Amino acid sequence: MLPKFLKPVNVKKSNLIRLGPKKDGGYVIDKRILGKSKTLISCGLNDDWEFEKDFLKKNGECSIHAFDHTITKDFWKKRFKKDIIALLLLKKLKFNKILDVFKYCDYQFFFRENKKHHLKKIVPKRKNSKQITITEILKRYRTVVLKIDIEGDEYKILKDIGKNIKKILFLIIELHNINKNLRQIKNFLKNSDLKIIHIHGNNYGDVDEKGNPNVIELSLINSRIIKISNSLSKKKYPIKNLDYKNLKRRNDIKIKFAR
Repeated sequence: MLPKFLKPVNVKKSNLIRLGPKKDGGYVIDKRILGKSKTLISCGLNDDWEFEKDFLKKNGECSIHAFDHTITKDFWKKRFKKDIIALLLLKKLKFNKILDVFKYCDYQFFFRENKKHHLKKIVPKRKNSKQITITEILKRYRTVVLKIDIEGDEYKILKDIGKNIKKILFLIIELHNINKNLRQIKNFLKNSDLKIIHIHGNNYGDVDEKGNPNVIELSLINSRIIKISNSLSKKKYPIKNLDYKNLKRRNDIKIKFAR
């Protein structure tokens, strides 16, 4: 069982919507935040910006700034070579898999004008021009939606996020190695106006010996900006028709909480 402090507060199911794919890369938000922020900051991009696309469809005036130091020209060269080989070996037979070969074209088409990809690594303390901190990113904005998916480095920047809570309307964050970092997560939540409204176990990370997910995806809302209930949710997680398996060939992870 997960500790009680990770249990979401009660939010009407009608307020919860999913943006992005019905697999890894899709996240749940509260639709009440749409229109309340004109800036989406995505930390960690890889080769998936479907969430960002959906967010833009819901909020057409939004600007998007993605930060990922790994998505370089060399990344795209290796990716294209790998996809071409898979295509020639008939490993990519489905239409959407064939389209993956041309992912770079989609990348170029999407990231332009008010949608920018910055080749910078998110760090707690900047040491060179190829790095940037959360505080540096947020200093020019008033209210943002912040998405963090940086494969384990998220704990290094929790303090920075905490320092900038007033500017964060909504936070989506993927947390790894939960069991080892429960105290740090609890301290972050305890000293924050951000309240969990949704939780999902990422089955790419499987479960620990207690049956708890090793990786969780949290959606948190700023309770000083959006009015929310103080009561805890009675929903069962994952939520049908809202949550989907990150990895299709594995079962989704049922989450239980300590009382």
